[in-house]
Amino acid sequence: MTQRADAIIVGAGLAGLVAAAELVAAGKRVTIVDQEPEATFGGQAWWSFGGLFLVDSPEQRRMGIRDSIEVAQQDWDATAGFDRPEDDHARQWAESYLDFAAGEKRAWLRQRGVRFFPVVGWAERGGDTATGPGNSVPRFHIVWGTGPGILEPFVATVRRGVDEGLVTLMFRHRVDALTVVDGRVTGISGSVLAPDDAERGAASNREIIADFALSADAVVIASGGIGGNHDLVRAAWPDRLGTAPTRMVSGVPAHVDGRGLGIAETAGARLINGDRMWHYVEGIQNHSPVWARHGIRILPGPSSLWLDATGRRLPAPLFPGFDTLGTLAHLRSTGHDHSWFVTTQSIIEKEFALSGSEQNPDLTGRSVRELLRQRLGRGATEAVERFMRDGADFIVAGTKDELIERMRALDPEAPLDPARVCHEIESRDRMLDNGFSKDAQLTAIRGARAYRGDKLIRVAAPHRLTDPRHGPLIAVRLHVLTRKSLGGIQTDLDSRALTPTGEVLPGLWAVGEAAGFGGGGMHGYRSLEGTFLGGCLHTGLRAGRAIARM
Repeated sequence: MTQRADAIIVGAGLAGLVAAAELVAAGKRVTIVDQEPEATFGGQAWWSFGGLFLVDSPEQRRMGIRDSIEVAQQDWDATAGFDRPEDDHARQWAESYLDFAAGEKRAWLRQRGVRFFPVVGWAERGGDTATGPGNSVPRFHIVWGTGPGILEPFVATVRRGVDEGLVTLMFRHRVDALTVVDGRVTGISGSVLAPDDAERGAASNREIIADFALSADAVVIASGGIGGNHDLVRAAWPDRLGTAPTRMVSGVPAHVDGRGLGIAETAGARLINGDRMWHYVEGIQNHSPVWARHGIRILPGPSSLWLDATGRRLPAPLFPGFDTLGTLAHLRSTGHDHSWFVTTQSIIEKEFALSGSEQNPDLTGRSVRELLRQRLGRGATEAVERFMRDGADFIVAGTKDELIERMRALDPEAPLDPARVCHEIESRDRMLDNGFSKDAQLTAIRGARAYRGDKLIRVAAPHRLTDPRHGPLIAVRLHVLTRKSLGGIQTDLDSRALTPTGEVLPGLWAVGEAAGFGGGGMHGYRSLEGTFLGGCLHTGLRAGRAIARM
């Protein structure tokens, strides 16, 4: 079949929906195609914790945080580490995004009904010098409603566009190629897949029942990255991060498979920075998996003792929540695919959060009463308690010796040294005899508690791990969790795809993760967090506005 629209958007995730919403507001006709069933509408953003990076926001100021675009730019430059000629557009996107995060972003979202949790989180704390990577101040703003709350206004606009005859939604339509005529992208072609009632995130069938072709003045690639395809992740894995893990868990569904990137490249778009990626080292196996190898990320506070698979403590400043990729590179040098948190009930109750809308029903459901019960009541959140009870990676023990023995039993082939684990715990605990010590992690914990938000709900008071008043002792086995591609289709500041020679590829745009969240990699080597959803918002907005001007 052949249909005509002003714009075709490939992928029904956040970035594509933002672009579509802008086009609907401009009265343009839009067709959205996605290979998955309609249950997946909203893409990966639906599963997210809903964290957004903002600079000098009212929420920060109310928490006593002094931030500025100058400090944010300093942090971004130090974290990104741009060092390649092809980073030129990525640098421009980073500067544009910082202007967005310090300017229009919050008001633009609030106009659409998006609100924020009042306590600002401190992700990627860095732990190095002022000129090193990481956030100098808390900037992680959690949306009231988490990922679904971010999606809500854009889904509503697109649904209204459907009612008004401006938007056509075509699920179970897999794009196999872009149509190129005289050097211009003029449409798409592909396969119609058989209907499937798979739930959100679950695998759907790939049975082809028909072919299709569509044409439009603009085609927008919004198909995401490669995090669900472990073979592609391993193929792109850079030497600087050590060897790729043999065993990983997936933070995204299997349909995040990188197909759109290859299709765009075949049509003439330039892919860059494919070796830059963002994977977490605090992944745990989901006790109730939705997709294959489904993992959940622990969002840790800074207090757990972090050990490698042999039982050796990670070096400073590789503390929980400080330097994601620095920790990943270090752990890959150990030759083992897992590491350990050794912690206590008191630490877990205050410091353990789980990433994902489904793991935070209080925030997702916008329930103040439930939030107070879950976050300030006795015990950990129900989601964390469920993992402690049913998760394959959690060990709860009454004594240090029992804990270590069960750690060995959980991974009997790993060379865990019980004497080393015992030494690390006892040595760390001796540093609690005074309110000061040479232990850099304890100094960092005390520094974190100087921020009222951390002291209130995020960072436990320092205590001995073996203090029975804070028990029981808990060990958590951690896996590498695949998540984001930091590279992708190179674009200009209107999200127009570029060719290998740096020229605009007429008719083709790229947004979200498919575009490295801007320019083929606005994060450089590392993220400051809260910038993935924000990158989808920013690129989708700029693409929608640019196409609307045509």
